[in-house]
Amino acid sequence: MNKRSLIYDCSVIRLPKVNDRAGNITFVENNLHLPFSVVRIYYLYDIPAGAERGGHAHKELHHFMIAASGSFDVVLDDGLNKRVVELNRPDYGLYIPPGIWGELFNFSSGAISLNLVSEKYNENDYIRYYDDFLVFKNRKKKNHGIKH
Repeated sequence: MNKRSLIYDCSVIRLPKVNDRAGNITFVENNLHLPFSVVRIYYLYDIPAGAERGGHAHKELHHFMIAASGSFDVVLDDGLNKRVVELNRPDYGLYIPPGIWGELFNFSSGAISLNLVSEKYNENDYIRYYDDFLVFKNRKKKNHGIKH
């Protein structure tokens, strides 16, 4: 369990991009471009205007998120600090270590969030309530002005 992760441990990573007149290609290789091995891949799409996704943290799972199409914003929260990252290019992704609360919002029309993660789905790894997240981080509840 990584209770100590901070928003500063999250990073935007530029991925390799091969330019071609016929279209570009970007690729990701385990333990080379990411600080973990990818075990599961999923993607979010057909997101209605005004919808929010995420709203949880993980105890063990490492996460890498790419805006494969369109754009969206990600709120990162370590229990004390918040940071918003805009993802809008398919050759950049956001690394999120365990112990960070994440929320996605401001999806553009046709946005696709491609997600590469370090673990198989395990409901016990999720922290779905913000108060529980603060207990996990050993912090008291504070209102930081962002809806949870």
